[in-house]
Amino acid sequence: MQENRQPIIKFIIQILEDKKGENIEVFDLKNTDYFVDYVIITTAFVDKHALALLDSLKKELKQKNETFFHIDEENPEWIVADLGDIIVHIFTENQRKKFNLEEFLSKMAAQKN
Repeated sequence: MQENRQPIIKFIIQILEDKKGENIEVFDLKNTDYFVDYVIITTAFVDKHALALLDSLKKELKQKNETFFHIDEENPEWIVADLGDIIVHIFTENQRKKFNLEEFLSKMAAQKN
């Protein structure tokens, strides 16, 4: 994977902040057993807002020549965008609380090799 992904992570955070994504968290999972290097989580107000956040990410990142390997938007209350070494989760608040992915990812991040 690409060496320094900090600029693109900052760019993703900026897009999410500009479009009113809330409680943005970034998990650095390099040197762990997790299948990607970084996970970004944000909260959308409602499912339509989640889809709008995804559209902004797709548009802006395409201009930076980023590739989306997979996007799961079947359930707009939990959208997953896979950029290969970065995964972005866009949750509505209820779904984010329900799945509590942060707890799992925090434990993974703490187990760095």
